[in-house]
Amino acid sequence: MSTDDEGISDDDRIALDSVPCCVWLTSPELLAAVLATLGDPVDSYVNGSQVWIDGDGPGGVAIEWRLHPVSGFERPAGMATASVFPDVASGIADLDPSELWDGLEAFPAYHEPLEPDMLRIWALARIRFEPTASGRADHDAIADRWERSGRNTSIVSDLIAELGR
Repeated sequence: MSTDDEGISDDDRIALDSVPCCVWLTSPELLAAVLATLGDPVDSYVNGSQVWIDGDGPGGVAIEWRLHPVSGFERPAGMATASVFPDVASGIADLDPSELWDGLEAFPAYHEPLEPDMLRIWALARIRFEPTASGRADHDAIADRWERSGRNTSIVSDLIAELGR
């Protein structure tokens, strides 16, 4: 455990800047469960991200579910941004979802305090898939790396690596 000039250890800095989250790797079954449980996304982005806000989180905490795109995401030809997820998750579009999205993340939508274990237990009950990883991650640092790379890194790989510490 190293420390910086201010005497704050790397582990303590991660805890200060971290967000409780759960991450799942993409599979057709996972996306079908998300579609059945959460419905269509409330927001779909040109960069491939898909977002849901679930107001029924643990202890009344709103949970954001975010499907993260693969690095270098390109929207399938002929598909509108808003129809990519519902068409792929329902099987209307014959596409491998892992070629579009790396994985799904769940975290408190509005920076409300929540213990990672409570989030994991709740999320497992909600979508009936055990997360690949859970704990605390520094969203800002991961987003900065993704932006600096020209969106050519994997947010999900970075999350899983950080959660594995």
